Amino acid sequence: MEAFGQRLAGAVSRRGPLCPGIDPHPELLKAWGLSTDVDGLAAFSDICVAAFADFAMVKPQVAFFEAYGSAGFAVLERTMAALREAGVLVLADAKRGDIGSTMAAYAAAWAGDSPLAADAVTASPYLGFGSLTPLLDVAEAQGRGVFVLAATSNPEGASVQRAMAGSRTVAQSVVDDVAAVNRASGGRIGSVGVVVGATVTELPDLSALGGPVLVPGVGAQGGRADALGGFGGAHLVLPTVSREVLRAGPAVSDLRAAAERLRDEVAYLA
Repeated sequence: MEAFGQRLAGAVSRRGPLCPGIDPHPELLKAWGLSTDVDGLAAFSDICVAAFADFAMVKPQVAFFEAYGSAGFAVLERTMAALREAGVLVLADAKRGDIGSTMAAYAAAWAGDSPLAADAVTASPYLGFGSLTPLLDVAEAQGRGVFVLAATSNPEGASVQRAMAGSRTVAQSVVDDVAAVNRASGGRIGSVGVVVGATVTELPDLSALGGPVLVPGVGAQGGRADALGGFGGAHLVLPTVSREVLRAGPAVSDLRAAAERLRDEVAYLA
């Protein structure tokens, strides 16, 4: 299989950089007139698949499916399969991070041959970047991608991510570690990216990253699409948005139109 970074770059060139999220929060289910059970979850996901079928990549938030147990994971599997059938890359927002054999099991689930395996998955490096090695290895072998949390926009994150690790912030050290992985893998664009929030005021230097940057927080969280140009020197910036678009539902046409308007705003970032 072609490496994820190459597939992503091609998809973005054709379909634009915006990555809509599928976040079936109970309050959104209610706002859409859906039941807050597995049936409502499935209906919500089906609407999102229909609305986002022309986008490069879509990000289901795993937690909102996991909340329904095995039935929720079954809906997630069907949703990911439907997105892929439409030619959409799937980023599972699972934020997994652990050590040793446990991390290897997460790698098998989200980047191996499991029914849950996505085109890419988010991961937390805050047990040490080296703890992600099993996931990075499996993802590379399977042609999948990983987006590593670096500088998130939640206020609690700053105490760790902006702390100094020698002459660099912890967030910068994560970016630099990802850059080293991408350099080692070769290719025009690497398959390992980072997550940097749109509301982060002290951006790490992303110019040598060699991979994509996922930028959550546009819209409802206060990040502005027009402020993302030249984002930290990154070369492939993927704004991701959930609530700002999802509140336009439940009509597929309204949801698609809201996502397309925002995609047009950020198209120059590709």
